[in-house]
Parts: sequence; C-alpha cells; structure tokens
Amino acid sequence: MQVAGIPVLTLSTTFSAASDSLKIKQVEEQVSALRTSVICAFNQLLDLKDLNTGVHSTRLAEWGMRVGQELGLEEPVLQNLEIAALLHDIGKVGIPDAILRKPGKLETEEYALMKKHPEYGWAVLRMLPGFERAALDILHHHESFDGNGYPAGLKETEVPIVSRIVSVIDAFDAMVSSRPYRKGLPFEEAVRRLILASGTQFDPVVVQCFLSFARTEMADVFAAAGTSVGSAL
Repeated sequence: MQVAGIPVLTLSTTFSAASDSLKIKQVEEQVSALRTSVICAFNQLLDLKDLNTGVHSTRLAEWGMRVGQELGLEEPVLQNLEIAALLHDIGKVGIPDAILRKPGKLETEEYALMKKHPEYGWAVLRMLPGFERAALDILHHHESFDGNGYPAGLKETEVPIVSRIVSVIDAFDAMVSSRPYRKGLPFEEAVRRLILASGTQFDPVVVQCFLSFARTEMADVFAAAGTSVGSAL
C-alpha cells in the first residue's frame, strides 16, 4: 500500500525516526536544565556560606571561558571549565567558618584542613552524573606547574588544562580583591606576581593568555573585582 506514491512502511519508519529524534532532544534538554539547576543550587550554597565566594566564582567562570576559548579548547572541555570555575570552592562548605574567616595567618593544623577543600569538592561532585570530569578538574586546581602543589603533586601537563586555568584566574582574583582583613593588591603588582610564578606555580601559556586580555580590559576586570582602576595604578 502507498500514500502519495510512498510505501506505508517507509512513512511509518520515517515517523518513528522523527519521534525518536524528538524524544532524544527532549531528554537532552532535560539533562541540560538539570545540569544548570545543580550548578545554580551549588552556587546559591556558596553564597549562603560566604557571599564573596559566590561572586568570586562567577568572575572566575567568565574569565575562565575567555581563556579556554583563546586556547581553542573544544566545547566539552569548555563546559567542564565553566563548571569547575563556578564550583571550584564548593568543598569549602566543609571547612569551619573559624578557619575560612580567620583574619590572621592559619596555624599548621588549620592550613592542613583548608587544603582539604579540593578533595571535599571532588567527593561531592563525582557522585553526580555528568560532573565526573569537572570533579577531577576541581580536585587538582591547587596543583602547581612544577609539581609542588596539592593534593597529588602533579606537574606540567599531568595537571588537567582546566585545573591549570582555574589555578591562574583564582590566584589573580584573590590577589586583586579586597577582604575585610586586607586590601587588594594593585593591578600591576598582581600581574608581577603572576609572571614571577609563571613556570613554577602557574602554567606560563595560561598566564600569558589571561594577561593578554586582562591588560587590555583593565577597567572591566577591576569593575568585576570590586577595585577601581585609579586605586590600582
């Protein structure tokens, strides 16, 4: 039997394929929506823990995506980069406020506990389907390019590229941002320290990539970091 000259079996197969394609698209949209909701929920948790931490994470996501795009990272890697930048500090919810908010230098035992936050973040996110890769990137965002970081002492390309990116932008934002117990560093001093640690603590390629737009967009960077350009120069 034919309809408009097309065999019914062919029409049935076509409709079935179209229906399957629609279902797949719907599932993909649901997964994407769930992913976004989880990220927003964790970000809200960071805001509840410490408002500066949540805002800091949003800045890192913006800067990290710029660096990743400049480096030509593929879309799946960029997606993990966005998650890792937004949620790199999620493990700090397991750190006592007395340590997180301590104005002075941490004692040895306190610092050892603080260094656990990448592992805490990894332990939480690795349980969520689709977040496994980002969880590993978060686990290693305090590794150093020369192998003297933590928790695993990885070096150079052993450290995931996403972790290397988050390491650089996290350090820069921490340096220029003011805290209740200290004033943020001037822009050029933060740049000097990044360059000084390039090749030891930080991946030199990532540092150069970040500074290439941080320098030219100084006003925007400092507006995001809460520091005026005038006070930075």
